[in-house]
Amino acid sequence: MTVGWAIALAVVVTIRHSLPADVRWWVWTCAFGLGMGLFGLWYVPFLKRHRARLAARRAQPDEVSGSDEVSGSGGVSGPAVDSGYVSRDSGSNAVSSTETPGRSTKS
Repeated sequence: MTVGWAIALAVVVTIRHSLPADVRWWVWTCAFGLGMGLFGLWYVPFLKRHRARLAARRAQPDEVSGSDEVSGSGGVSGPAVDSGYVSRDSGSNAVSSTETPGRSTKS
């Protein structure tokens, strides 16, 4: 796709003097498309490397100290496990944008 923007930019820049004044914004559209394509070519590999590093870090076993143990049922002790879950409930009674107004289950 980036190559397409580069070709389009080359064509539009070549014929820009014969273009009417009200369509010369095509040059900027092609330039912006090329710029965003180049940014994507840089950013996607960066993002993949970052996600791979995070996955590798999560896969390594954590060191557990004696104070992190939690007593379960039956008096069995084990290491505390962090599930990573974070609640998004703010306690607000506002109706969500996905709910039908007037039919909220909260009161």
